[in-house]
Amino acid sequence: MMSQMPQPTALSRCPSCEEPLEAGDRFCGACGYDLSTVPAPPADNPTITMNGTAPRPPSAAASVDWPLAPEVDSSDTPAPVHRATDIQGTDSGGSELPHPEPGSAGAQPSGVHHPGAQPSGVQPSGAEPSGVRFDRPSEPDEYPLAPPAAEPPAEPAAPPSAEPLVDPRTADLATPQAGTKLCVACRSGNVDSDGYCENCGHAQPRERDHMEQELGAVAAVSDRGLRHHRNEDAFAISSTALPDGSPAVVAIVCDGVSSATRPDEASLAASRAANEALLEALPLGTHPQQAMHDAIVAAAEAVNALADASTSQGEHAPHVNAPACTLVGSVVTPALLIVGWVGDSRAYWVPVDRSSLPARLTEDDSWAAQMVAAGLMNEAEAYADERAHAITGWLGADAYELEPHTASFKPDRPGVVVVCTDGLWNYAEAAEEMAEVVPLDAAERPLHSAQVLVGHALDGGGHDNVTVAVLPFPAPPQGAGSA
Repeated sequence: MMSQMPQPTALSRCPSCEEPLEAGDRFCGACGYDLSTVPAPPADNPTITMNGTAPRPPSAAASVDWPLAPEVDSSDTPAPVHRATDIQGTDSGGSELPHPEPGSAGAQPSGVHHPGAQPSGVQPSGAEPSGVRFDRPSEPDEYPLAPPAAEPPAEPAAPPSAEPLVDPRTADLATPQAGTKLCVACRSGNVDSDGYCENCGHAQPRERDHMEQELGAVAAVSDRGLRHHRNEDAFAISSTALPDGSPAVVAIVCDGVSSATRPDEASLAASRAANEALLEALPLGTHPQQAMHDAIVAAAEAVNALADASTSQGEHAPHVNAPACTLVGSVVTPALLIVGWVGDSRAYWVPVDRSSLPARLTEDDSWAAQMVAAGLMNEAEAYADERAHAITGWLGADAYELEPHTASFKPDRPGVVVVCTDGLWNYAEAAEEMAEVVPLDAAERPLHSAQVLVGHALDGGGHDNVTVAVLPFPAPPQGAGSA
C-alpha cells in the first residue's frame, strides 16, 4: 500500500553523522538516526557560507529597520533613494555616529558628483564636506622628532664600548667642509657637482629656478616658469659712476636658445661678460651707446668660447649646434637712456604719467619682424604664424654674423625701462599692454614691479622662462634706494 511505503527523504547525508543516504532510507545505516524526525528543508536561500554549514538566522538585536521606498505611480518619477548615511549607526568602537541633518553635506556620499554641485575642492559657505575638515589649527612647517627611546635588549647586541644609535634627523651635524654643500633632504650628505646628494641621492633645488636681486635704482627677477625643466635665462644688474660723478645704472637680460646645447651656460656667460664690459668702460668716459655696442661684442666672444672645437669649421657653420642666447641691455643715466640687443628679447618705455604713451624700444631679430619690415604681413598676422619666434640673430659660434643693435633716447619725463625676455612679452606684447601690467609705483619700487611682472607671466601660463629687469629713469643720485 502506498501508506506503508517508506517516505523518500530529501536528504543526501545524515544530519547526525554526515554519512551518505540512499533514496527511501528512514533510518541512517551508520548511526541509526531517525530520518522521519528531520523537518522539511526550508525554502531555497541563495546565501552562501564559507564553511558549508547553514548560516545562522540574524538576531533580533542586529536587525535594522531600513526605510521602505514609497510606492509610486506609473509616471516616470523615480522612487527616492535611501542611503546608508540616512541611518543612525555606530562606529567600530561602539560609539554612536553623528546623524547628518537633512540637506547637510554629510548626507551625500563621498566621491559622487551631482549636476549643480560645487566642484571638488570648492565648498559652499557654511558646508563641510564628508571626511574633510577645514577648521584644523595651523600646523608648523616642521615637527621636532624625539630621539628613539632606548629599550634594554634581551641579549647584548653590541659590545659595551659601541656608541648608541642616533637619529640622524635630530643629531647635531658637523659643520660641512669649506666649499661643500649639505643635502636639504637628509642634512648629512654632501652634494656632488651634478646637484645630487652623495648620501641619499636626492636632487637639490637649483639656484637659478628663481632669482631676485635689487640694487636700489634697479631690480631684476628671473623664474623657471611652469613648463620648462630648468631656467635658461640669466641677468646681471649693476651701477657705477661716470667721470663727472653722475650715476649710470646697468641691466643685462639674456635668454638661452633652447634648441642649442647648454643654453643656460650661454645666457649666464653673456650676461656676466656684458655687465663687466660696461662697468669697465663707463667710468672711463666711453659714450654709453658705444659702451653698449662693445659690451655685446664681449658677450658674443664669451658665448663663442663655450663652443666645442668642432664648431671651428669656418666663418659660417649653421649646422653646428653651439651654445647660443639672445641679449638685451639698458644703461640709464640722469639724461640718457641707452638700449642694445641681439635677438628677440625686448626693452619697453613706460612713463610715470600714464596719460603719456609707452613705447617699445627694440626691434626683434625674428622671422615675424622681417615679414613686417618687408611689408609681406601685418604685425598681427606675422606673430600669429608658427614661425614668428624663429630668431634671425643671436650670440653663438654658429651665428651667421654679429650685428649688435643700439639706440639712444632722451626722455623728457620720468618713467621706467622694462628689460625682459619673451617669457614676459608673450603675455603683454604691445607697449600699451605692457604699460597696463606695470605697477603705477614702479619707479619707486622696482623690485616689487619686477615681481608683479613675473607673476603676470606665470598667471598667463608660464610657458617659458621669464626674466624682467626694471630701471627707473632718470637714474637717481648715488646712494638713493627704492622706497
